[in-house]
Amino acid sequence: MLRVALLTALVLGSFLGSVLPAAAQYPERPLTIIVGYPASGMVDIVARPMAESMKKKFPKGVAVLNRPGGGGSLGVAEAVQSKPDGYTVILAPNSTLVIHPQLNDLPYKTPDDYEPILNTISLYTLLAVKADAPWKTVQEFMAAARANPGKLRVGSPGEGTISHLTLERWGVAGNFKTTHVPFGGWGESSPALLGGHVDAVMAQPGEVKPLVDAKKLRVLAVAHPQRFPDFPDAPTSREVGLGESTGTWFVLTAPKGTPASVLKYIHDAAKAAMEEPAFVTLMKSRGVEIDYRAGDKLRQDLWQEQRDYAEVLKRLGMLKKP
Repeated sequence: MLRVALLTALVLGSFLGSVLPAAAQYPERPLTIIVGYPASGMVDIVARPMAESMKKKFPKGVAVLNRPGGGGSLGVAEAVQSKPDGYTVILAPNSTLVIHPQLNDLPYKTPDDYEPILNTISLYTLLAVKADAPWKTVQEFMAAARANPGKLRVGSPGEGTISHLTLERWGVAGNFKTTHVPFGGWGESSPALLGGHVDAVMAQPGEVKPLVDAKKLRVLAVAHPQRFPDFPDAPTSREVGLGESTGTWFVLTAPKGTPASVLKYIHDAAKAAMEEPAFVTLMKSRGVEIDYRAGDKLRQDLWQEQRDYAEVLKRLGMLKKP
């Protein structure tokens, strides 16, 4: 009787094994890439062509979901609290990842609270003025700011952004003081500059280039490791004694605890998308650079950014109290 029961079990097990599907293999569902900013913004411009190319590795599709608010932190909060199954990631600037948690209570505090998969691009802030401004060089601008502390008004995309904190860093290094005027982005700051409501702006290369080409703006300095090809006459911050370059990066990030094999799959799909000639050409046209980094190096870089900006925020009295 026992022999019959065992034989029946073996036959039944063999039969079920032949008709039941094997364990599902990743990816069995669409991938969602959250963007914490409105459509048509720079993060969105990077995310969408990348998502399109990544569909080659995601047969169920890749969707871009805009979740604007809180300077991008609402989107990151949603992403880091998502199920760590590899179906929700976010493309987020380093400012959102390492500066915002030092300003506000958020569900992520440090680079150990999420999984940075890879860095995609980098771009660098620059100082621009109207073409007919009285300052022809950044040295003349700094001299005017020293002579009249707080008189010159400089716009940025917002309080606590890398553009704002770069201005503050430059002010300390160059011993000058301006009045910071936060805006809601280039759509607000460029009309203010052209209309004479501010004296200068901290902006991104892709934003100012059309107006520089139209002879309406002039770039005085760039926070770039070397002179930027589109503005060859503008010195780097290092050349004029304002310190090292400070860039903005866009990091593809997953919730903490996402399996390593899944992270590698997403990494490989995203890296292949970054290497597509059409993507490289688009980024170049927007004044940004492909800047691939991954693994421990990327996490270490984010930690260094967190520490560096903590010093700036503390000096400004903006650091969140524990």
